[in-house]
Amino acid sequence: MTTLIWKHHFGELTSRLNKACYAIRLIKPFMSLDVLRSTYFLYAHSIVSYGFIFWGNSSYSEEIFKIQKRIIRIIMNSSRNASCQQQFKDLNILPIQSQYIFSIILFVTKNKDQFLSNSQVHKINTRQNSDLYVPTANLTIHQKGVYYSGIKICNYLPTSINDLSDDKNKFKLAVKRYLLHNSFNSLEEYFNT
Repeated sequence: MTTLIWKHHFGELTSRLNKACYAIRLIKPFMSLDVLRSTYFLYAHSIVSYGFIFWGNSSYSEEIFKIQKRIIRIIMNSSRNASCQQQFKDLNILPIQSQYIFSIILFVTKNKDQFLSNSQVHKINTRQNSDLYVPTANLTIHQKGVYYSGIKICNYLPTSINDLSDDKNKFKLAVKRYLLHNSFNSLEEYFNT
C-alpha cells in the first residue's frame, strides 16, 4: 500500500517537473538568465521542496535529480551530457541531494530539543562530545528516515559551521554557502568530504 502511494506521488512529481522543464524551454529564447533562474525557483524548486525531508533520501530522488539537471542544462544552454556541477554553482542552485542535506540540517536545528547529544548519553569527555547521539538502527528504513539521517548528516557538518548553530541566520547562511561551494550530488560525496 505504501509503495503504491509513493509511486503515485513520484509520478505526479515527475509529471509536474517535466511540465516546468517544458515551460522553461519555451521561454528560454525570450528571457534573461535571472528570469530563467527565478522561473526555476517558482516552478521546479517549489515542487521539489514540498515534503522533501521525507522523500529526499529515497531511490526515487535519482529520477528527480535527472530532471533537475535537464532544467539546469536548458537554462545554461549546455549539451545533454555536460557536467552540471559548475552550472549549479554558477546559478546558486543546490542539487537535489545538497537541498536534501540543507533541509535535514534545518529540521534538526529547529527541533534540537528532540535529539540527544553524546554528552547527555555518557559523561566521558571525547572529541565527539558535542555531536548528536546516533542510536542503534539495524533496519534500512529506519536509517533512511528523517531522525537517523538528520543526526548523521548534522554530525558531519564542519565544526566552524556547527559553532554558529545558536545564531539561526548566520548558521543557515553558512550551511547554504558550504553546500553551494561543494555542490554535493550524493550523500556519499557529503560524508567523504
